[in-house]
Amino acid sequence: MAELILGQVLSYHGDPFIEGPSAAKLDPTGGVLLLGGEIAAVGDGAALRAAYPQATVTDYGKALISAGFIDPHVHYPQTAIIASWGKQLIDWLNTYTFPEEMRFADPDYAADIAARYFDLTLANGTTTVCSYATIHPASVDAFFEQAQSRGLRAYAGKTCMDRNAPKGLQDTAQSAYDDSKHLLDKWHGQDRLSYVITPRFSPTSTPDQLAALGALWAENQTCLMQTHLSEQPDEIAWVKSLFPTARDYLDTYESHGLLGMGGLYGHAIHLDPREVDRLTEVGAALIHCPTSNTFIGSGLFDMETMVARGLRVGLATDTGGGSSFSMLRTMAAAYEVAQLRGTALHPAQLWWLATMGSARTLRAEGKIGNIAVGSEADLVVIDLASTPAIEQATRRAETIWQAIFPTIMMGDDRAITAVYVAGKRV
Repeated sequence: MAELILGQVLSYHGDPFIEGPSAAKLDPTGGVLLLGGEIAAVGDGAALRAAYPQATVTDYGKALISAGFIDPHVHYPQTAIIASWGKQLIDWLNTYTFPEEMRFADPDYAADIAARYFDLTLANGTTTVCSYATIHPASVDAFFEQAQSRGLRAYAGKTCMDRNAPKGLQDTAQSAYDDSKHLLDKWHGQDRLSYVITPRFSPTSTPDQLAALGALWAENQTCLMQTHLSEQPDEIAWVKSLFPTARDYLDTYESHGLLGMGGLYGHAIHLDPREVDRLTEVGAALIHCPTSNTFIGSGLFDMETMVARGLRVGLATDTGGGSSFSMLRTMAAAYEVAQLRGTALHPAQLWWLATMGSARTLRAEGKIGNIAVGSEADLVVIDLASTPAIEQATRRAETIWQAIFPTIMMGDDRAITAVYVAGKRV
């Protein structure tokens, strides 16, 4: 049965970082026809109503209808430790992350956290995530089982570490390859699921393990690969001590077959010119994690330079190092970080980063991230007057972007009126 949803429809026909705000289209009386899990038609609401008289109609009035948010760098196993009093990266890992990840040896615990994680993300309007699991294969199974049961498009991989981590969180070069291959064969391409090859970061993998995962990626080029890159100065110095012959941090991946078009490199704050050049040349993606970068004191991502170079940039919560499950809060943090670097990001650019921009990092544009005919019907409906503070600001707005911006800066899960996954309200 077709469903027609009506409201203010936001879609993109270009990149607002290149074309400006005109790359976005806002139809104040728009409609989206949902049929068979896809978007079957987009246009004027009244015209669609007349063209499809048999469709069920849901009228959201002045609410904003958008593609669902996409979060391309998360750690679902850190759900329970989000907003723990933090130090910096290495202390955070040792104090909070590693002890919590040890608990995922218990499949029941992994299943409980996976369910809680998706409850929280869907409540915040996020319909696709790309997650690190733990070294335990059951943690990957728990994530994908939950995603599959909810009909979600989702990405994840077993985190691989064979040094500089507690013994209970270490695998080996061979077991990392074997476990990852088994999980890849089991889950990749099942329904809306994609496996992602996942070395945590160079300090926790020996050269042998990095090479093994590079070989696995070469054998499975439809997969993405995710890792961390140049998050904090102390981390970069540590990498230099562990890989003394490497040209730079990126070279620890490049020399082991872990640099490529399908690579997702989280944080990427303190890059050398050679690293930027190589990332650009191969068409890799950088994932900006602003709440995490400020929460644990990592630094300020250079959005202006990276998009000017043509790099694919996505926006992510990095939960639980990031301090919110909300992509609205993450957009606000991205705005604040850019302001500190002297750039005021337009609301059209911020929203694009959380939808179409992040879809491009996952090589999933055309499937998710935009309201377009033939795209998968993952949608979020946003109340642009969800709190008294936001309502009074919106009431004064003279343009739709002025009406949207207060929700970006002050919105939370109260702004989420409805979420659709594959055309079904969840």
